[in-house]
Amino acid sequence: MADRGEGALSPAELTAEQQERRRRLIDAAFELGAEGGYDAVQMRDVAATANVALATIYRNFSSKDHLLAAAMTEWTGRLRDRVAHSPPRGDTATEQMIDVLQRACGAMQRQPKLSMALVRALSSSDAGVRQGGSEVRMSIASMGEPILSHLEPEVRADILAVLGHVWYSSLVGWANGRTGFDNVTAELERACRVLITPYEA
Repeated sequence: MADRGEGALSPAELTAEQQERRRRLIDAAFELGAEGGYDAVQMRDVAATANVALATIYRNFSSKDHLLAAAMTEWTGRLRDRVAHSPPRGDTATEQMIDVLQRACGAMQRQPKLSMALVRALSSSDAGVRQGGSEVRMSIASMGEPILSHLEPEVRADILAVLGHVWYSSLVGWANGRTGFDNVTAELERACRVLITPYEA
């Protein structure tokens, strides 16, 4: 599909009313993706579900992948807020990081069709998706930074970056049918123990 949204507005440029319409579009993408996966998220159906004009979508999102990437950003933001209200469990930083990542995986596993759609969208070359991917990584890092606050900033940043790569690559393998979801959680746990535990010795 041609990129029809070169002029798509950033959230910061929107009025309160426009932000509300944007939120309805993201919620519609959640609903359609949860019911039917990636292929079910069609822009006309999103517009109808959100009760907005089709042109409104393209003023906010350059493509379906851009919309789904925004939905992923919203999802990780909600997870971040839940973690903030319910501190990670565990006696060590390794255990606490594993707990946070297991919560994220558990939320995705409960809605597999939607999760696969979100992961597939993040693989797109769309410029809007690249921005969304950065925001997702920032949200994940913000959940991990308090857990690793005892480490030097450079070390902390490196660990979180590698965990983000492991998380993403294992999710892609799952979304493509190469592995089961148990592999996602196992790979993340292994990465946490390899990367964080040596600093707790």
